[in-house]
Amino acid sequence: MADSSSKTRHGRFIPLAFTTVVLMAATTGGQAPSADTLTLRIIVVETQEDARLVQARIARGEDFAELARTLSVDPSAANGGMLGTLKVSTLRPELQNALQNVGVGQISPITRVPLGFAFLEVVSDASTSTAEPSTVGLMGLTSEGNVKYVIDVAGFGAAAVAAKVFSTPGSWNRNPQAACEQRTQAVDQAIATLRHDFASPTAKQIAAAGHDVVQGITLLGQFHVYRGEMDDAIREYQRAYDVAKKYDPKSVIDLEEMLGIAHLHRAEMVNGIYHQPGDRCLLSHDGIPAFAEAADVRKAIEHFSRYLAAKPDELEVRWLLNLAHMATGGYPSEVPAQELVPMYQFTPGGDVGRFQDVAVRSGVSSFAAAGGVVVDDFDGDGRLDIVTSSLEPCGPLRFFRNNGNGTFSDRASLAGLGQQLGGLNVVQADYNNDGHLDLLVLRGGWELPQQKSLLRNNGDGTFIDVTEASGLAGRVTATQTAVWADIDRDGFLDLFIGNENAAAQLFRSKRDGTFEDISRAAGVARTSFAKGVAAGDYDGDGWMDLYVSNSGGVNFLYRNNRNGTFTETARDAGVPGPGLGFATWFFDYDNDGWQDLFASSYYSSVDETARTFLKLPNNAPTMKLYRNKGDGTFQDVSQSVGLAVYMPMGGNFGDIDNDGFLDIYQGVGNPSYASLTPAVLLHNRQGQAFVNVTASSGTGEIHKGHGVAFADLDNDGDEEIVFEVGGATPGDRHALRLFQNPGHGNDWLNLKLNGVKTNRGAIGARITVTVTDAHGATRRIHRVVSSGGSFGASPLRQHVGLGPSAREVDVEISWPDSSTRQQFTGVAPNQSISVTEFSDTFVKLETPRVRLGGASGS
Repeated sequence: MADSSSKTRHGRFIPLAFTTVVLMAATTGGQAPSADTLTLRIIVVETQEDARLVQARIARGEDFAELARTLSVDPSAANGGMLGTLKVSTLRPELQNALQNVGVGQISPITRVPLGFAFLEVVSDASTSTAEPSTVGLMGLTSEGNVKYVIDVAGFGAAAVAAKVFSTPGSWNRNPQAACEQRTQAVDQAIATLRHDFASPTAKQIAAAGHDVVQGITLLGQFHVYRGEMDDAIREYQRAYDVAKKYDPKSVIDLEEMLGIAHLHRAEMVNGIYHQPGDRCLLSHDGIPAFAEAADVRKAIEHFSRYLAAKPDELEVRWLLNLAHMATGGYPSEVPAQELVPMYQFTPGGDVGRFQDVAVRSGVSSFAAAGGVVVDDFDGDGRLDIVTSSLEPCGPLRFFRNNGNGTFSDRASLAGLGQQLGGLNVVQADYNNDGHLDLLVLRGGWELPQQKSLLRNNGDGTFIDVTEASGLAGRVTATQTAVWADIDRDGFLDLFIGNENAAAQLFRSKRDGTFEDISRAAGVARTSFAKGVAAGDYDGDGWMDLYVSNSGGVNFLYRNNRNGTFTETARDAGVPGPGLGFATWFFDYDNDGWQDLFASSYYSSVDETARTFLKLPNNAPTMKLYRNKGDGTFQDVSQSVGLAVYMPMGGNFGDIDNDGFLDIYQGVGNPSYASLTPAVLLHNRQGQAFVNVTASSGTGEIHKGHGVAFADLDNDGDEEIVFEVGGATPGDRHALRLFQNPGHGNDWLNLKLNGVKTNRGAIGARITVTVTDAHGATRRIHRVVSSGGSFGASPLRQHVGLGPSAREVDVEISWPDSSTRQQFTGVAPNQSISVTEFSDTFVKLETPRVRLGGASGS
């Protein structure tokens, strides 16, 4: 029997699942290969427990290729897991090790890879390969980028497995309330099962199966971590640690770190960091403020110090040790010299003013897990409201209505949104052209397939669920990403959805409030693990194209053929992505009139982020910025503009200083409580470089970040940043951040476009603003109407920074469906205007300035 040890994450400890899982590896006869070249198939699943179950099915005679097609999350799934003929020496080290002594017809041990847990089959006949390695996205499997992934202290994966193991038959995943009950009961049952098996193992049982006992007790601790029951979690981790010291010494070092992380998380909870964060989790070059209660932090320091005594080169633990010393007030003086992370490396990067979090005093009191955010006017009063969602199965939508005086009121229940539970992301659009913005809630991201919900705005401050009536309730999928775009220029918005381990969906509007699925006919029904989708007219032909950011493998760029079909052209266009993608968007970062493309790189590694701040070489690829060359192809300018390696999840773009160039803000992290690295604010320097200004701006929230929106909420001409903070588990909820812009004195213009022949929300319309300043210098600023990034949605009305001393301002609008242009000359700066398609004039909007959290301003 092949070794299927759980030591699969660069020597890191991965807890097993339930004791009912058979610990076996599926192997058959065959001789070990003598050559370096092998033909391989692969299956990648989300958890090690799933991998073991799939191997057991293969051992019972089920076909590897068929299981790959139905279960694998790798991009090769559609091809039966076929990777093609490869050189083993080009694979990641752990895959090379897994293939040692594995012969033709055999299956390798389970191995951790960026997308999940994998095992390979050595195929006998190379002619069975129907795909070249380059076409199936091997970036996450090759030895390029020996990334050390963050240790799992969250229980998120364990809870997802429990939902599968303990799920009851029926259509629970089509009803949010049923999904809430199902997930809660599954975790309860899992804990009960593990307590029964591991509450008090006998000395004989421990001696006979010490490793499995350690794994089981640790898994019980993981479920308590998931729910935020830190006292129980620490107790179970400590029990596992005590057993491991005698019977499973190889697990001790990882439990040392897990205990340190658990104590640090408990310290944050005891000190109220998550409910009332203030400045206490905003990382700057001075670190973070000390905690009032530091007993747990000191215990964390003890565990991290013991770990580093054994493994002094582990950057993840070194990073956490420094954060812990900050929390005691002992940074930098009490940090051993060899372990010190100098925060001066986290340089200010320039002064853009300090943003202040005004969420609480503005009435935006949200305490939730990971989720999306939309800022827009949902009740037609001209004021911007805030809607948030939560990944937590029982977490409701929140609807913060703008009161018009700098404060907000939660109207979710009155709006009919209180029973809309779950949803990692939410996006807005006027899908039926009735003049009211609707909502689409996306569920199941990273987890299990669940029903998405289309919520129609009734125009009276309420919403109604029309998922079934609209035709969107068919196939249930796991997704967190979708984009609205009029792909056929009929004046109605269509909907493109990227799914996880399932074919993408393209729903064409039938112009009567219903949709038809044209995915296959349109040529976009590719199976991938999609984490972001975007729409933009990259080739300037007036037709919206689509981009898919995949977590594992090459991204997809679909060129619109203008006949209801698309051609995939990512490689030819030069936009393959970083290998592991997440949020993505089209925007014109250099103001040359062509839509450029941003594709984030999501490698879950505190080690890589620490390397970035310490200016050490990275193993993971950077985020990608592709500059549009204007000929249908792009140039990768990621390195020249200074993009780096973080763990970016949610993100969006806006103009923080009204200089006319679009900046980027990104939340970072992954489910593990070890992921304590700062969100990132990147200032666009005249389209030449992006400079990290996180430290000086005060926006470096170190906890998990998801939905991001830019919006001028106080009508003073500067964009605020609305940031949905929170992790993937109930034990990692966090308060929302509303970072108020300090102002920079530059001029601006805000435009609300109203389509007539073009879709009512004007999505896809192009805006060109020509500005002449006091010195006679003239330049053009380009925008395209959209809600911005693929994880977080800004208002459809477009905020345009004009720079200093704007004297002459001309506006040109190009409408995609009517192919018409409007031109307005001599537009006064520093105002909000409304423009309707075909109209010869615009209307000035009354937007009185207010003070966020207070009374009306001047």
